[in-house]
Amino acid sequence: MAKLQLWLFVLAGLSGALAQTDLRGQVFIFPRESADAHVILSMNNRGPLQNFTVCLQYLTDLTRAYSLFSYTTRTRDNELLLYREKPGLISLFVAGEAVTFKVPENTGTHSAWEHVCASWESATGIAELWVNGIPLPRKGLKKGYSVSDQGIIVLGQEQDRFGGAFDAKQSFVGEMTDVYMWELGTSTDAMGAPSTGSQLPPSILGWDALRYQLKGYVVLKPVLR
Repeated sequence: MAKLQLWLFVLAGLSGALAQTDLRGQVFIFPRESADAHVILSMNNRGPLQNFTVCLQYLTDLTRAYSLFSYTTRTRDNELLLYREKPGLISLFVAGEAVTFKVPENTGTHSAWEHVCASWESATGIAELWVNGIPLPRKGLKKGYSVSDQGIIVLGQEQDRFGGAFDAKQSFVGEMTDVYMWELGTSTDAMGAPSTGSQLPPSILGWDALRYQLKGYVVLKPVLR
């Protein structure tokens, strides 16, 4: 309990009070390239993660590299990172080690909404990536590792140190919505949502009850589609 209270104090110092809101039907808009625009999120986990699944939807016309989901601790900058290297390539980092997935062109179209889910389980080290409900060949990394619970989640930027050291050329420009995280290795219901309208399992971070704070030029608006 003392460890959790200390972490909440650290997070509050970085971000101030975190709003908790049902954001269904809303999007975060990152209107332009920057080295400071980002969103801080808080997850409701109770210790290190042996498994996780992260899902989100995004819309962008970027062709350079950018971060989709960055989780960093004070001792490791890429504890968990979902990173679009370039069109057709997405990397998943766990504890600084990466596997890269080649996304076939027929899983999505350029400048269209894309739904991405990444999962990993400690027992086998197996990592999965699903794009628009389609699974890609599985890969493996960091078997037996536990993801630290002493980190900070950032959308819109890639953290090179705890909560900062952002690079504008790695920033996300576009719109993002339906960000969820589960303490599960794989959930086929989650991988297909929201396009299938599936009932989602209980999450440790959810768009329907999101604790967040906007930093810099980020705007919350209704989704247009």
